Amino acid sequence: MIKCRQQKKEQLYFGLMMCSGMVVFMTFYNLYMHGLLETLSWRNILVQLILTFSIAFILESFIVGPIAKKIAFSLPYDKSKKLFVIVSVAFFMVCGMVLCMSLYGLGTAYLSNPLMSGSWLENYYSLVFQNFIFAFPLQLLIVGPIVRFLFQKFVKDKGVVKPDYY
Repeated sequence: MIKCRQQKKEQLYFGLMMCSGMVVFMTFYNLYMHGLLETLSWRNILVQLILTFSIAFILESFIVGPIAKKIAFSLPYDKSKKLFVIVSVAFFMVCGMVLCMSLYGLGTAYLSNPLMSGSWLENYYSLVFQNFIFAFPLQLLIVGPIVRFLFQKFVKDKGVVKPDYY
């Protein structure tokens, strides 16, 4: 019972850390790509970060995360190799989060600028592609390793067991 609570607690910490890192990078990336970095105030950017983090964390915790892990662990590969598990889970997490968060981003873009050019579907696919090519390497090469290092240094040392997808 205690180990189960520790695992839930550590999954929460790991998810908060990973989601925070990805949201910060992806928000600034999208603001830059759409020319909004210079036009928004820091207060508006902070509100955007908080709102985006809230939505992303809920999606990651209750929808995308469980589905991504289920798919990743159902594939036939050697799960004793940590790198395979990390890449597999990261791939499906990024795919799910990019699909969902691009929909969120497009929705907020249409709300702030209802006269956007192009069809909704065309804009969505373009945004998904644009976000995926940034998010996947970001997750594998920057945010993932940093979060795993910080998690091991600050959470693991406090007696909390690593999550199965660590």
